Amino acid sequence: MKTLAALLIGLMIWGLGLLAFTTRVDHSTPAPAPPVADGVVVLTGASNIRLEAATKLLEDGKGKRLLISGVNREATRADVQTVTKAVKPIYDCCVDLGFSAANTVGNARETAEWAASKDYDSLIIVTADYHMPRSMLELRAAMPGVKLYPYPVRTDLNAHRWWKTSISARRMIVEYCKYLAILGREAFLGLGPKDKAASSAKDDH
Repeated sequence: MKTLAALLIGLMIWGLGLLAFTTRVDHSTPAPAPPVADGVVVLTGASNIRLEAATKLLEDGKGKRLLISGVNREATRADVQTVTKAVKPIYDCCVDLGFSAANTVGNARETAEWAASKDYDSLIIVTADYHMPRSMLELRAAMPGVKLYPYPVRTDLNAHRWWKTSISARRMIVEYCKYLAILGREAFLGLGPKDKAASSAKDDH
């Protein structure tokens, strides 16, 4: 009975967390205009809407440069420009393409390397509404010293009625489980030893 009770409590907590997660996604769009930052980063995906949104932010002067992270390696600069609908002079001077990322972890690594190479301290992050919570976790873990401003883009996923179709329900549940996995990973890593400098200083005392 104790095992069953613990299981039911765990499921209830998981379910409440899922509801909180979906509410957060639902209320994230339309996103308010972000402040001016050093750069804009967009994480590629199934929809081109986020690419257009990120390009518009660049053209509006919200950042000095735009990184498109996770570009298909078979795509050319001309292909990507067509998809972004960017003005050519701005695209030619201020858009960087990242081809190494194959997932969100790769996006975070690619973005961190780009920001470090440009000496950027603040970034606007553009991705799908349901993908934003997980993306922010990964990005903050990869570059804790950089200020990140989320700019979620609404998708065809109805976050308010996600449970109405099997496709949207599966997408939301899978995304929530991935989000929990990252929370668990970061919590576990937080229990480990701190950086070597801190450890050495502690040992000296």
